Amino acid sequence: MIRIGLRDARAHMGRFIMSIIAIMLGVSFVVGSFCFRDMLNNQVSQMMATNADADVYVRGATEQHNDKSIGTDSSSSSDSGASSSLTGNTSTTYNSINPNLAQTLSKIPGVAAASPSYMVSGLVLVGANGNARSSMGAPTLGIGVGPGNEWRSSTLTKGHWAEADNQIALTNEALDKSGLTVGDETTVVFGDGPHKVKVVGAFNTASSQAGATIIAIDPALAKSLSEQSTGKSNEVSQIGVYGSKTTPLDEQQQQQLADRINRDLPKSADAHAVTGDSVRDETTKSVQDQMGFVQPLILIFAIIALFVGSFIIANTFSMIVHDSMRGYALLRSVGASPLQIFMTVIIQALVLGLVGSVLGIALGWGMVRLIVAGLNAAGMPLTGAVDPSLTDMIVGLVVGLVVTIVGAAWPARTAALAPPIQAMNATVNPEKPVRARAIIGAVMTVLGACCWAFTWRLVNVDDPTPWKAVNDMTVGWPLGVGAALVVLGVIVMAPALVSPAQAVLGWIPSHLFPVTGRLATRNISRAKRRTANTATALFVGVAIVGCLAVVASSAKASVNSLVDTGFKGDFVAMNAANGQLTDEQVKAMEDVKGIDTAVPVSAVMGVTYNDSDPSLVMASDPSLFTKIFSPDTGDDEQQGDPVAALRDGDLVIGAQVAKNQDWKLGQTVTVRAKQVTVDEQATRQAQAQYQQHVQDQIMQVQQEAQRLAAQGDLQQAQAKAEEAQKIAEDAKHVDPMTLVKTRTDTVTKKLKIGAIITNSIYRTMAFVNNKVADELGTPQTHMTMVLYMIADKGADVASVQRKLQDAVKPYYVVNIMNRDEFKSTMATMINSILIILYALLALSIVIAIFGIVNTLALSVAERTKEIGLLRAIGTSNGQVRGMLGIEAAIISVFGTLLGIIVGISAGMVIRSTYANNGLTQLAIPWGELGVFLVLSIVVGLVASISPAHHALKQPVLDAVASE
Repeated sequence: MIRIGLRDARAHMGRFIMSIIAIMLGVSFVVGSFCFRDMLNNQVSQMMATNADADVYVRGATEQHNDKSIGTDSSSSSDSGASSSLTGNTSTTYNSINPNLAQTLSKIPGVAAASPSYMVSGLVLVGANGNARSSMGAPTLGIGVGPGNEWRSSTLTKGHWAEADNQIALTNEALDKSGLTVGDETTVVFGDGPHKVKVVGAFNTASSQAGATIIAIDPALAKSLSEQSTGKSNEVSQIGVYGSKTTPLDEQQQQQLADRINRDLPKSADAHAVTGDSVRDETTKSVQDQMGFVQPLILIFAIIALFVGSFIIANTFSMIVHDSMRGYALLRSVGASPLQIFMTVIIQALVLGLVGSVLGIALGWGMVRLIVAGLNAAGMPLTGAVDPSLTDMIVGLVVGLVVTIVGAAWPARTAALAPPIQAMNATVNPEKPVRARAIIGAVMTVLGACCWAFTWRLVNVDDPTPWKAVNDMTVGWPLGVGAALVVLGVIVMAPALVSPAQAVLGWIPSHLFPVTGRLATRNISRAKRRTANTATALFVGVAIVGCLAVVASSAKASVNSLVDTGFKGDFVAMNAANGQLTDEQVKAMEDVKGIDTAVPVSAVMGVTYNDSDPSLVMASDPSLFTKIFSPDTGDDEQQGDPVAALRDGDLVIGAQVAKNQDWKLGQTVTVRAKQVTVDEQATRQAQAQYQQHVQDQIMQVQQEAQRLAAQGDLQQAQAKAEEAQKIAEDAKHVDPMTLVKTRTDTVTKKLKIGAIITNSIYRTMAFVNNKVADELGTPQTHMTMVLYMIADKGADVASVQRKLQDAVKPYYVVNIMNRDEFKSTMATMINSILIILYALLALSIVIAIFGIVNTLALSVAERTKEIGLLRAIGTSNGQVRGMLGIEAAIISVFGTLLGIIVGISAGMVIRSTYANNGLTQLAIPWGELGVFLVLSIVVGLVASISPAHHALKQPVLDAVASE
């Protein structure tokens, strides 16, 4: 029986082509997803080994917990520096520690260097051409590197490290891409604006930085910039410790050094030493988890390909079983058991799955190689491994085989259970009635619709059920369950819909082409299950794309409506690099002739509400509500007056914040903010102590020099004199910031909730006026994030925009947008999502073409004698082609219409569910959906070309005589 199965597989290999392609595509995405994930994981591991290369890290000893808070901290900088730069922070956070602890650590035996290296993000490097350099989404980072702030994984190749605020060193890769060379002068835009700098050095890092631009700056400047952006003085997350400046310590040596440091750490430091390997592992895992969305995204393509491929496989084996039924009957009559017949078909499926899986593994490997080559060409080199592992290949092989066997199982069962006498009959296995499937599918679809209705009530009705646990559940569950039931219900019910679709969709071609149209329409319902399975390929793809297209279009419409009906300004200014507008930049725009009103909106970081974790509060004056975005308090008149509340210094919160925090109008909230200020007295004392220490050192060395001179040892006396002079000279170059002492004061204010606003743009925000914000924040924590502007009445808006652009040109990173550009910017993410959607649709179309070609090819083979008779009585080749083309087009349109109907329905439910989150407008993209429908006709016609060619290739007499 194995030999018979292998022989049949070889005989049917031509019919397997389309199924092999479907399996190959699905497996390629599976293998590609695992391969790409491994590549990203390896890249992160390599980068962490380079960017967090200390042997030991000293960090806070108290773990921090994140409770429910308002908003998110928008700080664009971090202080973890070269020790954890470029790839994010660890998943667990600890209390901050004093950077001066590095001086204590450097004196511990076995410590070669200890430094709190600082990293600043959101920088912009200006290239040799005078334009700000973009790095395809990869960040530009400033890292404090130099003597005393080591980075072991970097190698200086030319020049020297930065030694002043106006000096930088660049990686050789950054030099090549920017067109700069060592010795050139250029501009770097920091958080406080552009600075003229000189490139004084070039260096390499041990691993690729994935397209990021690394700027080595003076450590003192890095510390200052980091403190400005975070609002924290003399606080770092960790200090990197090297046991050797040249050779990394092994795991055991790292642990020994960490233990030694922990024994000598003062208890007051609230710090703890851990090995570098453990920090690298934590951070690597955290970043890998953050990037985990990439693999599921690719797997979506794989699932669609394999899901649809299973239908193609089922159709293929159904036809093969139909053609081979007499042979199976003969085998049964000579003693073959049903299990042996079943395994004969399964052996063919194993061969099909094996061939498709092997080709899919090769294609998946090639796809990842192609992606890596493209990223390298685009300036984002990745050095992680890209070859599939043995596990990846085994997973791809198993998935391909399982899907193939599942697709072939039901036809194999049909072959095994058909009675031998019935199998001998030429009219074997007439298609079973589809009434049961219609009932089951309809019930599933109705249940799915009920889940959607419950989702709507869960969002829009208070306590829709008597059960609190049900009322508190997230809307994602009923929404997802409803979608699954509707999609599966339509798939189950689809064969019962073929006859109605035949009557409706076949009406036009039957009247336009009386012969070919009627023949094609009649053929549609001859094998309802096969027709429905074929249409499923397009149904699934179009349903997904149609649903998300409705959501995306609604999001765009909501944004446009927000700007068109709610936004009263003419211009919006933002910082494209780090999100912060400096006072100088704001002043430059306010002074432009033609600007009537300028309303800045700022953020105050590190604010706590009722002792929650630090959050972000927005600040502006009442003109934001009266002149830019009018607030809406909904139908409830008891939600306060936002304008009056902001003017009176009350707290104005969004409806979502009120719901999350369970706050009510008039409630008093305790607002606290920590302010780090310079302790003048402690600083003077520290400076005096340092000066006294230096003087004592100098005096001690001078006394030693005098003693040696008195003894006649003039050479040693001269050396001591030079040593005293060096101590004095070194004292002149000490970083004065290390002698600055700060204190942390907590500002506490009791703020009344004066208004609750329901606008989608304000729902997740909390506002105070600028006076309260100044009391809560400092210049480092109170930052302007956006500036709204209104032009003078009657002014030429385009001319004013050009003047604004000229005013901010020296700052490089300030982006001036008019109303239309503002809408376009807000819709950019939506457009990115649509690109993914259309890629999904393209995959569905490709697989659908294979499915329709496969179905028509099997149908042509099944109707060889019938087509031969048609040709014998005078049907032209064009009419045969037209008949098959119409047949394919109807199948394609059938699947597309089902997908459009289900997709629109799902999109409308999602839009309604998330209306309070900003999806206020429903927009159905009829134009795109119409294109899908027209495209489906083209798909059907293209898919019919090959089967029609094969149908006409066989001589008429041979076709008529075929059995």
